[in-house]
Amino acid sequence: MKEAGFPLGILLLFWVSYITDFSLVLLIKGGTLSGTDSYQSLVNKTFGFPGYLLLSVLQFLYPFIVDPENVFIGRHFIIVLSTVTFTLPLSLYRDIAKLGKISFISTVLTTLILGIVMTRVISLGPYIPKTEDAWVFAKPNAIQAVGVMSFAFICHHNCFLVYGSLEEPTVPKWSRIIHASICISVFICILFATCGYLTFTGFTQGDLFENYCRTDDLVTFGRFCYGVTVILTYPLECFVTREVLTTVFFGGTLSSACHIFITVVIIIVATLVSLLIDCLGIVLELNGVLCAAPLIFIIPSACYLKLSEEPRTHSDKIMSCVMLPVGAVVMVFGFVMAITNPQDCTHGQEMFYCSPDNFSLTNVSDSPIQLTTQLSILNSSIFQ
Repeated sequence: MKEAGFPLGILLLFWVSYITDFSLVLLIKGGTLSGTDSYQSLVNKTFGFPGYLLLSVLQFLYPFIVDPENVFIGRHFIIVLSTVTFTLPLSLYRDIAKLGKISFISTVLTTLILGIVMTRVISLGPYIPKTEDAWVFAKPNAIQAVGVMSFAFICHHNCFLVYGSLEEPTVPKWSRIIHASICISVFICILFATCGYLTFTGFTQGDLFENYCRTDDLVTFGRFCYGVTVILTYPLECFVTREVLTTVFFGGTLSSACHIFITVVIIIVATLVSLLIDCLGIVLELNGVLCAAPLIFIIPSACYLKLSEEPRTHSDKIMSCVMLPVGAVVMVFGFVMAITNPQDCTHGQEMFYCSPDNFSLTNVSDSPIQLTTQLSILNSSIFQ
């Protein structure tokens, strides 16, 4: 919202969610047309080894950019401890269906985090000064916002794995599941984005939790829940990376020893990356434009256009022809803008409004007159 402008940001969220819905169904249609049962085999049959290699690189890199475990004091120790204790054992599962209950727990925790963010927009929002350009319709960094939104919705790299885990995998059944899932996801995303932006407007950080004060116990609990969701969700991404390595280098099968070895190597490398990088905003942008944009916009459209024998006026082909160049624009210009105009990173730093010299945001018992006086001083110092 901060990058795109609040009204345009809402519209872009709906647009990206629709594109995601369409491309997920398009992928399975492409798999049905080509007689393949994985993303790699679909691209290999459609574009040969060069396309297969490109897709494998994108799917392999995604989990290494996506691992943002950066939420606690003693961050390095907590990351290593949680990785060894939880992430590694969960990542050793061979059957993706067994991670279903784990994903449900992550969904419940996400709901709790959303409740915390909604609570703070009421109790905290009125005490944060609003920036001057908070309500403009559009801002020049909208393409960067599309990259972040694409990251939020991407699940294409494991859609064939999930499709194959259904009891009766059919395109109509898959379409119904995708429609329902995307509707729920976009509803949650809009609530998160709206509540976060209404609270902090132009001060909103790439990592929303960086905006809240360290003394806010309720938000600290939210940070804990977020850390747990990352721990429970990452094994799904590790599953895809291991699947890519298994297909490319081992012919699709792994012994138990190789399975454990490759999983440990993936987790170690991803953990090292998360220890070195603690700025979530730039991580989301780069992941969105470099990995999510090709996997959502470009590759599904290109595969379907080459495989389908439908007439050019067919709605799926028209939509694919639109998605492909749009994805290329988002990828190229989004990457350039992410490098030349990166988001500010204040990881580990308290925001100015958390200073005791201003006012306490976790103690709302101050009188309205005192808070009004303090906010007047804050607005004068910011906008003059």
